[in-house]
Amino acid sequence: MTMYDELVARGLIAQVTDEEKVRDLINNGKAVFYIGFDCTADSLTAGHFMALTLMKRLQMAGNKPIALIGGGTTMIGDPSGRTDMRQMLTKETIDHNAECFKRQMERFVDFSDGKALMVNNADWLMDLNYVELLREVGACFSVNNMLRAECYKQRMEKGLSFLEFNYMIMQSYDFYHMFKTLGCNMQCGGNDQWSNMLGGTELIRRKLGEDAHCMTITLLTDSQGKKMGKTAGNALWLDANKTSPYEFYQYWRNVDDADVLKCIRMLTFIPLEEIDEMDSWEGSQLNRAKEILAFELTKLVHGEEEANKAQETARALFSSGGAAEMPTFQLSEEDFTDGSIDILAILQKSGLCPSKSEARRAVQQGGVEADGEKVKEFSKSFTKEQLSGDGIIVKRGKKNFKKVVF
Repeated sequence: MTMYDELVARGLIAQVTDEEKVRDLINNGKAVFYIGFDCTADSLTAGHFMALTLMKRLQMAGNKPIALIGGGTTMIGDPSGRTDMRQMLTKETIDHNAECFKRQMERFVDFSDGKALMVNNADWLMDLNYVELLREVGACFSVNNMLRAECYKQRMEKGLSFLEFNYMIMQSYDFYHMFKTLGCNMQCGGNDQWSNMLGGTELIRRKLGEDAHCMTITLLTDSQGKKMGKTAGNALWLDANKTSPYEFYQYWRNVDDADVLKCIRMLTFIPLEEIDEMDSWEGSQLNRAKEILAFELTKLVHGEEEANKAQETARALFSSGGAAEMPTFQLSEEDFTDGSIDILAILQKSGLCPSKSEARRAVQQGGVEADGEKVKEFSKSFTKEQLSGDGIIVKRGKKNFKKVVF
């Protein structure tokens, strides 16, 4: 099976601009491709998994990845999939976030000996002359076509700032610049980026001629991308200090039965022949599939040792109720009122519930336990003394645990 056919079989490819040429590039290791990452936080999330694993797959097939850090485009903010304008970040914050991204990407992509590149579009976007850009690039874009793009449609009713309106031009310029300077001949990204990405392909062809071979691939549908990377209303971070390896493992261990094999196909490197054999699995076998998914992805992000610890902890929790590596949340002095804290605050602050209203519902439905006892009252509270030392184990539902200590 060719590399391109494997991407199709894994359910990764949504749209391409020229399938025959894309096949040739990927299958023969001739693709020099980029994927962009805007630095809106100081950690990547599980929502970036599709892009990261694609880079790894294509590199393993002999192609060359370019990880584009969006130090410049983050200054503008991508309106795609947004109902409001992104928070404006300072250059210092963006630079810090970019450094954090680099460290995490190195777990997926081999940057040694020029096998991959990591570049920051701030290096060329921040020095552009506005009038020169309008004359060189702006003349290639039709405002009518831009307004019809999906990435702008939903924002038109609520208001689209001129700042964000320029995002498509900036992203398109990225591809144009890297095509000329780095030999980048293919761009990849989420399906919600299709309009933005077509802008880059079109710009290259208008500036350099129809013979300029540049390709576009989009992966993962909007719904799949948004579904991944969030749990209990919070982001599922790849940074162990934000989402512990155990919490990361547990998220994937708890995916819906209907999604587990889809996630294994799209996100792991398990051979397709082995995954095909799982298609007939049901009942308790699906729990085994979930363990495989959780272990493989935790190993990718945090290493095999942490993946083994997380798996052992999960099994110990559900078999005997105890574990040495249980995720811990530490309360501070400011979390207490008159020396105590109630269960609703504990649930929210520890991340077991995204809000106090959700915590209230969990207690009301009988789904909360503290040290093995069901919590029946919203007013149930704990003192600093009770939470000192070993603290208490708080459980929400069947599979979400936290040790809470002061």
